[in-house]
Amino acid sequence: MVTVALFVRLEAKPGKEAEVERFLQSALPIVQEEPATTAWFAIRMSATMFGIFDAFPDEAGRQAHLAGRVAAALMANAAELFAHPPTIEQVDVLVVKLLA
Repeated sequence: MVTVALFVRLEAKPGKEAEVERFLQSALPIVQEEPATTAWFAIRMSATMFGIFDAFPDEAGRQAHLAGRVAAALMANAAELFAHPPTIEQVDVLVVKLLA
C-alpha cells in the first residue's frame, strides 16, 4: 500500500535535454535498491520539461528517499542540467492501483 508520494518537476536547460534523459535513466538502478520506494516513474512532459513521480508506503519511506543517492545526485547536478532548481512537491496518495 502507498500513502505518500513525491512529484518533482525538472526543466532542462537548452541543449541539456538528452543529458537530463540519461540522468533519469541512470537513476533507476539506484531506486531499485530502495525497499520503501514502491513506484518510481521518470516522465517527459514536453521537449524541455521532465518529471519524477514516486510513491511510498509511509512518511519514513519518503524521507529515506529524499535523503538517498538519487536526491543527492539530482541536487548535485541541478545547476548544470536544469533551467531552475527542481520543484519537489510532497503529496498524499488518495487511491492507488499497482500491478504485481
